[in-house]
Amino acid sequence: MTPALDNDVRDPDDPLTTKEGWRRFVDYQPEPAAVLTAEQQFALTGRQRAEHDEARREYHAELPLANTPTIRQVLGTGRLLVQLNRKQVSARRGLILSGASGTGKTTALTQLGRTHERAVRRRHPAGRHRLPVAYVTVPPAATAKMLAVEFARFYGLEFSARANMPDIVNAVCATAAHTGIELVLVDEIHNLNIATRSGAEVSDQLKYFAERLPATFVYAGIDVEDQGLFAGVRGRQIAGRFTLIASTPFAYGTSEQRTAWRSLVSTLETMLRLHHHRAGTLVSLDEYLYRRTSGMIGSLSQLVRSAAILAIEDGTEQITRELLDLIPVDYAAQRATPPAPRQRTSAPAKTAEASA
Repeated sequence: MTPALDNDVRDPDDPLTTKEGWRRFVDYQPEPAAVLTAEQQFALTGRQRAEHDEARREYHAELPLANTPTIRQVLGTGRLLVQLNRKQVSARRGLILSGASGTGKTTALTQLGRTHERAVRRRHPAGRHRLPVAYVTVPPAATAKMLAVEFARFYGLEFSARANMPDIVNAVCATAAHTGIELVLVDEIHNLNIATRSGAEVSDQLKYFAERLPATFVYAGIDVEDQGLFAGVRGRQIAGRFTLIASTPFAYGTSEQRTAWRSLVSTLETMLRLHHHRAGTLVSLDEYLYRRTSGMIGSLSQLVRSAAILAIEDGTEQITRELLDLIPVDYAAQRATPPAPRQRTSAPAKTAEASA
């Protein structure tokens, strides 16, 4: 899940795969909605109350995820690779984030890019024209030219249908180098099937970009190790240059795993802006939340955010088990149905706070 942008500045033609959309994502800093006292609520006019409730609904709709172990690992490994690759002229090392849908891969990928770009801005406050991060997705049934066009689209480069590949690639590489590229994020890498001719050509094109651009490449996709990405000569070369990080659902079998899950639930709960919600309610429902979501962070986020919005709309201003029961989750979470967690033999460990 990626944070939404303000409706006043959001442009449907400027997704994250354009430099304008990416910059808005990096710049955007959501402000927590206010929680008013009973006296302050009573003093609101009808219009003010409606505006206050709408602001809180929008806040909960884009509630950011906590810093999960996967996000922390991606941030640490990604930043280290950028440092290692800075003086390399070829054979740069990269990172692949692989896992099931709903485990937070795109969130981790974009947070890495956002964190790195903000760090570059702090080092170069006068570099208004720097674009240290590029974010692209691999289109379904992609060809090498389609991928090159995706890179060009990020930079706002336009070409006629008759433009040849060398012209597109040279323009992309020149623009990227001129604007200080350091990190290239490639999402939906599972759309690349190197067992096919077009997939092999796309893989070769990515490798060519990696050789031409002075940047660290980070891929993310669904179960990429099962999609043949590491098969054959091309796959062995990828395997020899890229570190693989598995993005998995949270587990609930051991005491440490249960503590990590409760910590995540606790962090989400502290972000709520509901007038009558009692702290600790969601943490006390951690087993229930785990079974509803199968440990999928995307499913948990959707469930909690939906419940918060409904709590505002129905005026209860609190999340309860009964309210959560009314909210459907995605099919993958429903189908997984993990086994019942073991009964606790001691009081749950105190949750640790995670940064959002």
